[in-house]
Amino acid sequence: MRALTSRGLRGIWSPLLLPVTMSEAIDFDRLDSTLETVLGTGVNGVYTNGTASEFHTLTEDEYDRLHELVAERCSAAGMPFQLGASHPSGQISLGRIARAARLRPGAIQVVLPDWLPLRPPEVLAALDRMAQAADGVPLVLYNPPYAKTQVGPELLARIADALPAVIGLKVPGIAVAKGLTERFAVFVAGHTLASAHREGAAGSYSNVSCMSPAGAVRWYEQMTTDPAAAAALEARLGAFLDEHIAPLAAAGYCDPALDKTLCAVGDWSTVGTRVRWPHRSVPDASIPALRAAAWRAVPELLTAPAGGRLPGA
Repeated sequence: MRALTSRGLRGIWSPLLLPVTMSEAIDFDRLDSTLETVLGTGVNGVYTNGTASEFHTLTEDEYDRLHELVAERCSAAGMPFQLGASHPSGQISLGRIARAARLRPGAIQVVLPDWLPLRPPEVLAALDRMAQAADGVPLVLYNPPYAKTQVGPELLARIADALPAVIGLKVPGIAVAKGLTERFAVFVAGHTLASAHREGAAGSYSNVSCMSPAGAVRWYEQMTTDPAAAAALEARLGAFLDEHIAPLAAAGYCDPALDKTLCAVGDWSTVGTRVRWPHRSVPDASIPALRAAAWRAVPELLTAPAGGRLPGA
């Protein structure tokens, strides 16, 4: 596909969650079916190998098979796609980047090498080498709150000056990219997008899309057509997450387990709640009560989560 730009990278991008079998293998048949559903939801694009997609658990063979599938399906459907090449090892990341680049995605998502924190010159050197490996495919820097190296506004400005190949950022909140939304496509956590959109955020690699991809798209459109209603929805969504999902995080369930829980709450795919070892999966028995609470809080998100005609439309 055509390379993305900082101006063109916008909207709701849906992660491709991994359906996992009892033996912890990826169920590629269910994954293909889930991708087929996502392609019809109206999302702006699909991305792979973020935290929600358990990138840290993939073997290199799984990584390649997954990306060949995504590139083939998205290209055939005319759906923009980004491939994640993240890995805690910078050396392994370089190999993943080079292989992803051969599939010519719109961008490649990367994290900084992660065992030891990096000094600013090392950050610039790491991204420069990654850009070389990407062979002209632009990069999106993923800097989650648990990364060893936290990249703040000053260093981001240096990255913008030195590395035009880095077109986008995936950060916890808009504040870290203050003053840089004209230089990068800044993507934030999905459940904060309405407020961040007012401050220049370009979109989200969306946990809300895990729950309802089509609903996340409708909400994104509402941010332009009815900002007050979009803000009210964000408040109700935040209250639901605080009351019902945050306790699961406090109980020790990891982010991918929570994302898969949201997917099960939305009831639009067969991904399931199972995550790969060594992490714990949220019990299936908890889903009905969570789903009922979500419907009380944000029914407009959960209606027609895979797209199609809305009731009364």
